[in-house]
Amino acid sequence: MADGRWQRRRRASRAAGTIAAAVALTAVTLTTGCAKPDTGGVAGQARPAAVQAAGRHVLTVQASLSHTAVASTAAEPATSTSASSTSASSPAAPAAPKPLPSGAAGSNRRLVTFVNRTAQTIWVAAAPNPSTPLAATGWVLPPGRSVTISTPNNLNTRFWGRTGCVFHNGVGHCQTGDCGGLFQCKGWGTIPATLAEVNFDAWDNLDFYDVSMVDGSNLPMYINITRSSGGTKDKISPDGCVPAGCTKAVQCPNVLAVKAGGKVVACISACARLGGDQYCCQGEYAPRSACNPATWPVDYAAVFKRAEPYAYSYVDDDATSVFVCKGVCDYRITFGLTPVTRKT
Repeated sequence: MADGRWQRRRRASRAAGTIAAAVALTAVTLTTGCAKPDTGGVAGQARPAAVQAAGRHVLTVQASLSHTAVASTAAEPATSTSASSTSASSPAAPAAPKPLPSGAAGSNRRLVTFVNRTAQTIWVAAAPNPSTPLAATGWVLPPGRSVTISTPNNLNTRFWGRTGCVFHNGVGHCQTGDCGGLFQCKGWGTIPATLAEVNFDAWDNLDFYDVSMVDGSNLPMYINITRSSGGTKDKISPDGCVPAGCTKAVQCPNVLAVKAGGKVVACISACARLGGDQYCCQGEYAPRSACNPATWPVDYAAVFKRAEPYAYSYVDDDATSVFVCKGVCDYRITFGLTPVTRKT
């Protein structure tokens, strides 16, 4: 990446899996990329992710998010009319949501519940998508609390948590994940931020979703399915574990550390911090066969993969990072680590 300019890298990535009896193999592709700030700062504007799905029958769907902002008035932190907030008690059983039930009257609306299992307040954010607008794009989530929102079908967006925020009349600043100083986001947040990327009913009655740390991480995060009308079984445990491991804190090397107030508040990607074609998987390293963190000068992708084995750690990290849910599905997005009492 050239210094002083944003470089967007949009690469289709593939993850194979059985979807239904009629389609034995489907390749799911997400485009995520790294970014390098255009100043000497530690954070920059994140780019949109697109989700594509293609099967052996050459069926393809592409749903790309737009940079176009949703016109809305910034407001003081408050629960929106389509969201309910309550205390979090168990990772397996979040509090009953108050919004319209998912799939009500054939609407295929989805419920997404955010749970805060950290010791700090999180200001949840959503990237606006004019084609499937949400009632709000910012929510306050104190420690031990949860908030549930109702989303439209075909929602294609990303959610993330902001930290170290101060807002007055809807305007302020966050140490990480900032949305241009607004409580109600009108664009993409600054990096690094751990992302929950979703594309509901994208193709053949399937949702695609993932956790991405391609640009870095500011909070631990994992996603669970809480309801699937198609009977999809959740591959992540209620406390954030997969066979490869559980959700742990990122052990960030100094070279990638993002600091505020003298302490580390996030860990940025090697592409964004150091640049270069190899770390950013571009130029001669753009082919999938050449984009291999094991051949980097330092395998910084492993820093993120060790913390969250189910998450994207670099742009082509598809095989263990793309998840699918069939039918009308509801989700729980948890900010937090696997309890230390869990045996892994």
